Amino acid sequence: MSRVVFFLVPGVHLLDLAGPAQVFSTACDFGHPYTLVYVAEQPQLPSAQGLPLVAGPDWPGLEPDDLIIVPGWRTLAPADDPGIGAAPLRVLREHHARGGTVASVCSGARALGRAGLLDGRRCTTHHDVQEELALRHPEAVVVRDVLFTSDDRVITSAGIASGIDLALHLLATRHGPAVAAQVARNMVVYARRNGHEPQSSAMLRHRSHLDDTVHRVQDLIDARFDRALPLPGLASAVGVSERTLTRLFGRATGLTPLRYQQALRLERAQHLISHGATVDAAARSVGFTDPRMLRRLRARTP
Repeated sequence: MSRVVFFLVPGVHLLDLAGPAQVFSTACDFGHPYTLVYVAEQPQLPSAQGLPLVAGPDWPGLEPDDLIIVPGWRTLAPADDPGIGAAPLRVLREHHARGGTVASVCSGARALGRAGLLDGRRCTTHHDVQEELALRHPEAVVVRDVLFTSDDRVITSAGIASGIDLALHLLATRHGPAVAAQVARNMVVYARRNGHEPQSSAMLRHRSHLDDTVHRVQDLIDARFDRALPLPGLASAVGVSERTLTRLFGRATGLTPLRYQQALRLERAQHLISHGATVDAAARSVGFTDPRMLRRLRARTP
């Protein structure tokens, strides 16, 4: 069981904390166990929204698979920035040095910068803090107009709500995009594109809608895309007619259920081929009975 350790600073933004915490808590509900731990230098601290928080001062023993997240905090001017002691910054550095992942939400990137983890790496933060972060850490590569960045196990996200996108990205990296899509759907949030970067998975790329019937069909296809899934069976599973399912699916995703399944098959086959599989072997692995179908789909893909 991995730990997600939140390091809290006075004035922490509640959504910076609650968004990622909800993502990992929901992942637990779906059978991916995480222990959530909250650490602060003082046992009680105020949040930016006025709700007092309680956290323990002691850090747990950390393993490389554990994750540290630093939520952002409110400061009206750089001079108001709360101090962070040497001990927590040392924990951040040492955890990363041992192979662990360290992440920040919003202005929490300041803590990673003070720990020396941003130098030479791509990073981002809230747009109000980007110039300050770049000035304080000239060796960091501050990236604008993205939801999050990932560079050598240092993950940073932009403004407040983007902490949810960061956490979903971490879930997709650890457990696959289907798990991230399942959690996003449960939380009723969009799986958003990260700036101008292409979405990494068709499972997430076609989930930016709120049609529950279509989501349920996508859940079925995601889990069994390498098998034959006739339209009548999918329609029956969600209690609608074939015609209604085709109409709803097309309106929500721009695809038919078959085209969506083919997109998943093609994506998986491309991954297998990039890791040394032959086209014929990849085609069989993803459910194509005739490798020529995979070749045709690959030829159509830019």
